[in-house]
Amino acid sequence: MSASIEFDKALIQKYNQSGPRYTSYPTAVQFHENFTDVDYKAAIERGNQSGRPLSLYFHIPFCDTVCFYCACNKIPTRDRSRSQPYLDRVFKEMEMQSALVDNSRVVNQLHWGGGTPTFLNNDEMTQLMTKTREYFNLHDDDAGEYSIEIDPREANRESVKLLRDLGFNRMSLGVQDFDPDVQKAVNRIQTEEETFEVLHAAREFGFHSINVDLIYGLPKQTHDSFLQTVDKIIAEKPDRISVFNYAHMPEMFPPQKRIHEIELPEPDVKLETLRDTITHLTNAGYVYIGMDHFALPDDELTKAQQNETLYRNFQGYSTHADCDLFAFGATSIGMVDNTYSQNVRGLDDYYARIDAGELPVFRGLELTQEDILRRDVITRLICHFHLDFGFIEKAYGIDFNNHFANELEALQDMQADELLTVSEKEIRITPKGRMLIRNICMVFDAYLQHSKARFSKVI
Repeated sequence: MSASIEFDKALIQKYNQSGPRYTSYPTAVQFHENFTDVDYKAAIERGNQSGRPLSLYFHIPFCDTVCFYCACNKIPTRDRSRSQPYLDRVFKEMEMQSALVDNSRVVNQLHWGGGTPTFLNNDEMTQLMTKTREYFNLHDDDAGEYSIEIDPREANRESVKLLRDLGFNRMSLGVQDFDPDVQKAVNRIQTEEETFEVLHAAREFGFHSINVDLIYGLPKQTHDSFLQTVDKIIAEKPDRISVFNYAHMPEMFPPQKRIHEIELPEPDVKLETLRDTITHLTNAGYVYIGMDHFALPDDELTKAQQNETLYRNFQGYSTHADCDLFAFGATSIGMVDNTYSQNVRGLDDYYARIDAGELPVFRGLELTQEDILRRDVITRLICHFHLDFGFIEKAYGIDFNNHFANELEALQDMQADELLTVSEKEIRITPKGRMLIRNICMVFDAYLQHSKARFSKVI
């Protein structure tokens, strides 16, 4: 397993530029407000004709406290009464959207994200899932991939059992770091005991897959303290572990202004921490899936990568490439047929649109055939670490070497650095190149050289 990724510090330093994470291509930077609910409704109708299954995403924006590192769309509040008015609008949005969707289309994937979905109390979580089953064709058995993001400070054994009873069978736990000094510096005080209570309950009640999120590069974090957290998590053997790089961009994410830059680890320390984290994970049997993600050999993500059915969307790596993604709630992003669409961001705007009986879509993008082609190329590289030219040529009616002549020329330096190999028939990413897959994908991004958007560093 450890041979699947090779950490080369010199190459990482050479290529450690900023770039997209490619949860979509084109990225959200290209979304525009000329895309309206009319375009969205037309996309739904095309999706109905295709008969594709559905994926549903629900954005719950509320958080009891704000974690200073966070770059998510959230609303910090301790006023629990705010959740019901929000849910009432989400129910209305579901009613409006479901009226446009062929009810024979089954929901293979469902995800609650945030914010903190478990900000909702047990009655509210029950309401939301009950309404979802009322408006959409959910599986009655355990065949769907129904997942939720959980802050262990907002959950316990009782609520985990409820979630399982409601139909959830996968969860992602936010941990970040167990070190008390780091937790204080980022305003996230979370004990090991409350974390493992939730993890153990998930096992007890039969969740199929458990993911744990960690972040390296946080203030007051040291190489040794973070590895202690990593080892404690490894000892619990969650099915997946995600190790994210903290990207300090306070001008874009105001809560980060409360992090003192002088307390952030030096770049060399971050790289050493990442290197040794990878060693600990691979020595423990975890497989490097890509980007920040590791999974056990028998996990669905690992199997999907081996079978070349792995996909990437707004929730990260996914095993359901064939779904139309419908999104609900403020700021949420959907992907229906050949379009992306995003709901309005602010609660006032969201409530106003819903109360007026209007879909809250405010911007999006209809992909061109060239967009779809390049999305397929990028997705296959970022998910499978190789690209068969013949497959792309057959699917899109092109000559790969001619169509992407400039891109293949641009890859020559990377080939010289042994990040990849290019033949007449394929691109294959080497163990050295897997860490830098974002850089390789960026070569095929037709929009990037004209973009003024700010992205996080690739490592």
